[in-house]
Amino acid sequence: MNALAATNRNFRLASRLLGLDSKLEKSLLIPFREIKAKTFFFSSFFQVECTIPKDDGSLATFVGFRVQHDNARGPMKGGIRYHPEVEPDEVNALAQLMTWKTAVANIPYGGAKGGIGCDPAKLSVSELERLTRVFTQKIHDLIGVQTDVPAPDMGTGPQTMAWILDEYSKFHGHSPAVVTGKPIELGGSLGRDAATGRGVLFATEALLKEHGMSLSGQRLVIQGFGNVGSWAAKLISEKGGKVVAVSDITGAIKNSNGLDIPSLLKYSEQHQGVKGFHGGEAIDPNSILVEDCDVLVPAALGGVINRENANEIKAKFVVEAANHPTDPEADEILKKKGVVILPDIFANSGGVTVSYFEWVQNIQGFMWDEEKVNNELKTYMTKGFKDVKEMCKTHNCDLRMGAFTLAVNRVARATTLRGWEA
Repeated sequence: MNALAATNRNFRLASRLLGLDSKLEKSLLIPFREIKAKTFFFSSFFQVECTIPKDDGSLATFVGFRVQHDNARGPMKGGIRYHPEVEPDEVNALAQLMTWKTAVANIPYGGAKGGIGCDPAKLSVSELERLTRVFTQKIHDLIGVQTDVPAPDMGTGPQTMAWILDEYSKFHGHSPAVVTGKPIELGGSLGRDAATGRGVLFATEALLKEHGMSLSGQRLVIQGFGNVGSWAAKLISEKGGKVVAVSDITGAIKNSNGLDIPSLLKYSEQHQGVKGFHGGEAIDPNSILVEDCDVLVPAALGGVINRENANEIKAKFVVEAANHPTDPEADEILKKKGVVILPDIFANSGGVTVSYFEWVQNIQGFMWDEEKVNNELKTYMTKGFKDVKEMCKTHNCDLRMGAFTLAVNRVARATTLRGWEA
């Protein structure tokens, strides 16, 4: 089952628990607008084409896109990715997921997602800048501080957001709040780089506390050692958690006594990966998910926990730091085994929550120190977990369905209160 089908399935299950009207259910599921490549408009389907001069003087055309899912609770929010292969169903699923994620976090946004079909590794910095500016020129009237607020995603970063901000401001005046994930010098928020990983820490602490446990001494396995996984490992180890295995695209390492995370972070930065680290033994990256541990943190790709490996997973808890890491069949298998899964729409919401803080700071024109950012994030994550648990009790369901029910209910209520009609 692909990401879109899995998201739609969870939405419909939550909708039934809430007893939503079928017409309202359909309205919440359909994207508000899709913006894709080529100049073409049909109903709610709009496309743009991005042609730029390359450094060698030739012309190149790229496909830009934006899916805007829902704006009942506020401006739409979601990343812009640069990747050679854009899968429409996945983009739709991620836009929809942002609607539910922001609703669970109780921040006033809806969901969106987009990007450009390109390989950023094959483009120079000047070509990437030209492409970003042309894309912004095409969509500047479809994004905005109170409309749709992009953020970095795969293949993009603070510099990309800086170019979007600058180009957008040529049309609309200085508008730092039009994007988040910006460089600090242009209104970016302190604490944003660590936000998703720190949110995973707070989510894990809340989950363990619910079960009468603390993080100290717990054995964790983290699949993925990019931004999210590495920050989660660093912060969890500082709180006394024992990270016994990690993996990334270069390989996987294990140390049953706990990896030296500060040394591993330094090594990984110097060698562009964890492979060869002498503080642990090399293991098959494909076995990382089934290593013996208390808490498994998938922090890389979607669909990695599936029916083929679910029965072999030994963790008592799974904290979904990645998007869609567990497919529905694996979900059912793990549930029968008694494994507790903390779903992605809550567990990895720290990033978008601090993006919201950045947006607030830009609108106010008053920046926060990092301590305030981190304290506010902990408040939101802790309250979010309590809200999810309350929905679990109300509807006698697991954490995934509790989170989806909470999110769908908030969006449905906002939609109805604004005067939705069939």
